Amino acid sequence: MATTPVEILVDVPAGVTVDEYERIDQGHAFHVSWELPSSELVCGRCRHSAPLHLVEKDKFLVIRDLEMWGQPSFFVYREVLHKCPRCGFRQSLLPPFKRKDVKYTYRFEQHVLISLINSTAEDVAQRLGISAETVERIVANQIADARGKQIDPERKIERVGMDEVSTRKGHKAYTTILTDLTDSAKPEILTLGKGRDEDAAQECLHQLTVEQRQGVRFHHTDMSPAYLKATKVLLPNSQSVIDRFHVAKKLGEVADRLRKKTTEPTNGACPRPRRNVYDL
Repeated sequence: MATTPVEILVDVPAGVTVDEYERIDQGHAFHVSWELPSSELVCGRCRHSAPLHLVEKDKFLVIRDLEMWGQPSFFVYREVLHKCPRCGFRQSLLPPFKRKDVKYTYRFEQHVLISLINSTAEDVAQRLGISAETVERIVANQIADARGKQIDPERKIERVGMDEVSTRKGHKAYTTILTDLTDSAKPEILTLGKGRDEDAAQECLHQLTVEQRQGVRFHHTDMSPAYLKATKVLLPNSQSVIDRFHVAKKLGEVADRLRKKTTEPTNGACPRPRRNVYDL
């Protein structure tokens, strides 16, 4: 049977090269490599600094990446070790597209956060095929990263979104997410704030420079008074846009209350009709 080659366009992080592709059942595997560090490395045991002493192992690691065609995709890469010339300690080199001790990429974490908007941790976990605990761990790591992360002051931001996400099962904790919606096809998370009150909203917006806040033309939020108040003060040139999801949700709540009120049964028992003696 004749085969037809197909070209697949893959957006990979900077410095990462796709060497091979393989279709595995209902998923996609990309064999990737990355640029190895040219500077000296510090040994994790003796703290000795030395040039890269490369040691390759016949061990391949698999981590989760973004979906492709509605199916999960994975990065597959060969583990690379640096051998310390002083103590002989071997330490694994961390790829630039993931953090330590996790099995998913940074951009998969971003995808999970965006998926949490208007959804729950349980729903996102079920749809992506991961555990709710993994979703909570991703949110916690992203919050820790946001505390020390600086937004590029030269970045042009014309449209932002602000929403709350539940970070624990049972809606026990919340996080405010500020998203750059300038490119609607590729929303990017700018920063996060702990909680869902006005302080959390201001914490997120203050990560932008004064010029960036003045350059925002539209902000998308729900009907939360805390978000509306914070954006009114800190985004003086921006127009408020209430997302259709929240409008439909409020309309549904009003319709449901009206339905319950009009169909509520009477408290008293309905009198039984009296039978006419001539009907016997």
